[in-house]
Amino acid sequence: MQDQSGKAAPWKPPPEADAAQNSVHSNGHIATQNGHDSTAAPAPDPQLQSQSSTPVPVPTATVPREQWGGKYEFLLSCIGYCVGLGNVWRFPYLCYRNGGGVFLIPYFIMLFFTGVPLFLMELSLGQYGAAGPITVWKCCPLLKGIGIGMLCVSTLVCLYYNVIIAWTFYYLGSSFQSPLPWSCEATANLGLCGNGTTGNGSTGKVLSPTERFWNERVLGVVHSKGLHDPGPVRWPLALCLLAAWIVIFLCMLKGIRSSGKVVYVTATFPYLVLIVLVIRGATLEGSLQGVAFYLTPDWGRLANAQVWNDAASQIFYSLGIGVGGLLSMASYNKFDNNVIRDTLIIAIGNCSTSFFAGFAIFSILGHMAWKKGVPVGEVADTGPGLAFVAYPDALALLPGSVFWSIMFFLMLFMLGIDTLFGNMEGITTAVLDEFPHLRMNTLHKSLFLGALCFSFYLMGLLLVTDGGIYWFTLIDSFSTSFGLIIIALFMCIGISFFYGVNQFCQDIIDMICPCPPWCIKMLLYFKACWIFCTPFLLLFILTYIFIEMYNTSLQYGDYTYPRWGKALGVCIGAICCLQIVIWAVVAISKETGTLKDRFQKTIQPLNSWRVNNLNNPERRGEQPEPERVEAPFTVTLTDMDFTAMTWEEG
Repeated sequence: MQDQSGKAAPWKPPPEADAAQNSVHSNGHIATQNGHDSTAAPAPDPQLQSQSSTPVPVPTATVPREQWGGKYEFLLSCIGYCVGLGNVWRFPYLCYRNGGGVFLIPYFIMLFFTGVPLFLMELSLGQYGAAGPITVWKCCPLLKGIGIGMLCVSTLVCLYYNVIIAWTFYYLGSSFQSPLPWSCEATANLGLCGNGTTGNGSTGKVLSPTERFWNERVLGVVHSKGLHDPGPVRWPLALCLLAAWIVIFLCMLKGIRSSGKVVYVTATFPYLVLIVLVIRGATLEGSLQGVAFYLTPDWGRLANAQVWNDAASQIFYSLGIGVGGLLSMASYNKFDNNVIRDTLIIAIGNCSTSFFAGFAIFSILGHMAWKKGVPVGEVADTGPGLAFVAYPDALALLPGSVFWSIMFFLMLFMLGIDTLFGNMEGITTAVLDEFPHLRMNTLHKSLFLGALCFSFYLMGLLLVTDGGIYWFTLIDSFSTSFGLIIIALFMCIGISFFYGVNQFCQDIIDMICPCPPWCIKMLLYFKACWIFCTPFLLLFILTYIFIEMYNTSLQYGDYTYPRWGKALGVCIGAICCLQIVIWAVVAISKETGTLKDRFQKTIQPLNSWRVNNLNNPERRGEQPEPERVEAPFTVTLTDMDFTAMTWEEG
């Protein structure tokens, strides 16, 4: 090759080859270099070496990612996200369904050996990668399907979670009546509270005023025969559901900075109401009977796979593991945030709230059992409506019941909105990271959020029909069951063995810099859990679930789900976890070489995974390496490639 004066170029290899190599990134992405005169080299080899080792930074979205406004906003937002309806609604009814105190044993085992380690893993992934549930898997492209699976789970949770908020809206509106429509003072309930002989016409079971209000006025389940008979839409609930989605849409438009301020109220107000309920419940006749049922374990129930399955699913449900919300919220965090400290505070505070709320509801159940003259285990249905039966019953007994009813359901509304906001953030962050142009255009982002919320509303109409509670229970039982556990299992295995548990621990130390000695010691515990304890427990539960699943029937009250309904639920869970296999096959098929070579390439992190680490003050100034070239490329050069260059004479 000669320059314009006919002299031989004084360096090798040809610069156009190096320029072509630097312009081509892995997975076929082309890095633009506008504004960089990469060929102007006054010196030969040293300049060429500098040129090739200083590539253009990895392309990022035009609009930079937001960050939490204050040091404690992320912590409080996560507390608001985790401490939600799952603490005061789902935990008590799962406890009640699984024999009371015996449920606490697998619950705390799953908390310390699966919940807390996986919680830290998600926070660390999101904070280090500064990306949503899908994009963050550039640390191990083979497992991108985990992010897709998280989106599927999060979609199912959002679909039915807002129905609970719609029920809360309905109760909140009814609470402005005096006397309360579910109290004995209401005219419609005089017969129920007078002789206690009025019951369900189909089963003859005696119904309390709160049970009658829940089944007939709110759900209308008495008009449905089962899963196959949903019946018409209950339009009062449909309007409440619409209002709930409008509130979610408005919250999502404001972004994370404003939501962090709201948590100062939503994270503290629920504790005030729960303390009042616990004090009032302790003064009721028969409350000790309910507390004894709550704390006394029935050891024989530990042999039931459903107990362990519910314990694991409740830990994941309450902490928000595996649905992408934690990962997305952590992606907006500052790089040097102490994730270990936040993990311990949030996990312990969240589960302590669940345990504390159990005293409130079981003291009330004990009082209801005393009034009816039946055992605590038979006092109410074990479905999700338990909290909408026991809590209103307690509120009706309080002095100034109307005021406390308004406060309580306002608390439930704030808890639900805060948690659902986190779940929706997981979905929107994943989509906006994959399609950055939506983030840079406010109108397009608003239209996307509006379409997403409206779609959820239309699908949720099935759950507010007369038989909607049967569909609600089906989705609730299987969306956070074995599919979610499989997703968490592959996330744990992928990070521990593909990405490398030592490298992952080093990433955490890089973020918490300087890392206190107690954090180093805690990492040893987490490392042991990630490698051995957590995968072993999850595999044990999965094996037990699949063995016993065929023999375990799904019920709501006296209704037993048909075989086709249970099969539909299994398909719901399978769709979520099958995303891992589907997208792993896609990732391997895009590579070249033997199957072993392709596998090795897909478990290697992309170099852009380290970009966020450059935000660390101690590493600022370093340059990321170019993305790896995953396959041979054929570069065709034209005359323009040569005439556009300025060649320096030797």
